[in-house]
Amino acid sequence: MLKDAIDIGQVRRALVVRLMFHGDVLLSTPVISTLKRMAPHVEVDALVYHETRDMLALHPDLDQLFTIDRNWKKRSILFQLQQELRLLSALKARRYDLIVILNDSHRATWLVKLLSPRWAVGPDNPARGRLYRKTVKRRFKTARHRHMVELHLDALRCLGLPVDSSAPEARLSIVPGVAAEACVAKHLSEHGLRGGDFVLVHPGSRGFYKCWPEHKMARLINLLHQEGKTVVLSGSPAPDEMEMLGRIKAQLRRPVVDLSGQLSLKELAALVARASMLVGVDSLPVHLASAFQVPVVALFGPSLDLVWGPWRTPHRVVGAALACRPCGFAGCGESGQSDCMSALGVQEVFDAVNSLSTETEGYVPNSCQHRFAIAGA
Repeated sequence: MLKDAIDIGQVRRALVVRLMFHGDVLLSTPVISTLKRMAPHVEVDALVYHETRDMLALHPDLDQLFTIDRNWKKRSILFQLQQELRLLSALKARRYDLIVILNDSHRATWLVKLLSPRWAVGPDNPARGRLYRKTVKRRFKTARHRHMVELHLDALRCLGLPVDSSAPEARLSIVPGVAAEACVAKHLSEHGLRGGDFVLVHPGSRGFYKCWPEHKMARLINLLHQEGKTVVLSGSPAPDEMEMLGRIKAQLRRPVVDLSGQLSLKELAALVARASMLVGVDSLPVHLASAFQVPVVALFGPSLDLVWGPWRTPHRVVGAALACRPCGFAGCGESGQSDCMSALGVQEVFDAVNSLSTETEGYVPNSCQHRFAIAGA
């Protein structure tokens, strides 16, 4: 144990709180696994937004998963109050000894106040008032150029616990489940594919300012086809993303295997797990590829790739050499359009794909064959 370390032997139950988007939640899984490996006797629970629950559902190191539905706010005040009290009652019944807050929020502050754990840790925020400083007494510093997984693990380091971010438990982890595996296996078999025999291209992102110009993505796919590679296309069912994918497909010289808009999040995870490589922008599939140790070529523009890039999987990060990158803005001047993404050349990305393909020839991600066997392929 390190100086000022908590007595982990006195912790019976711990709650990990990550109230953000899907990728953020997936990037928090090393905290859950590391805590469980460090103290197998501890029951580890998590609290996330309801729409991100699939990132943690079926996780082998998680005892209970609690969610907050942001749609509660669309209902009456009475309904919202009932749901909040029901959640608080369920959390209180667990009698947590430790609460680990991974993103600063008023809700998390009040949870610690109301649940009264013996120990609580959260991100340091000088802008927070006295209540936060008094309630969350252990606070870890955040850094601009440090991977988000390391920042999450800093919460455990701040508790005085020895953390090794190179250990197996510090990998990202998600369990698609048998049903999702079987569904994806069926989709692929309809196109004569098994797994490990296609490049998955995922052009979209929650923020379109992170996306590569459509004509360049189409040219890349055409080049991959010329190289004899089979390309599978994926994307969310969001109308604007489906329209973007439609415009990309219209520029292709030959049809592509298109599974966009057809898969749940668990099924998307199962699809990523079967790819020989993922090509995408700063979005959830990059983190899913990291979870399954699938090689990934990630195109980055305004985003901080040192913070949000691939984690512990073979990869290439491609970004334009502009002095202003990465800025962290939603496009140049918050315009929604990013010059640094437009500046990325097709040949540059294609070369990255070929380079990574050569480097990973014969590479088999951990447990790959086991996953495929479960799916009945």
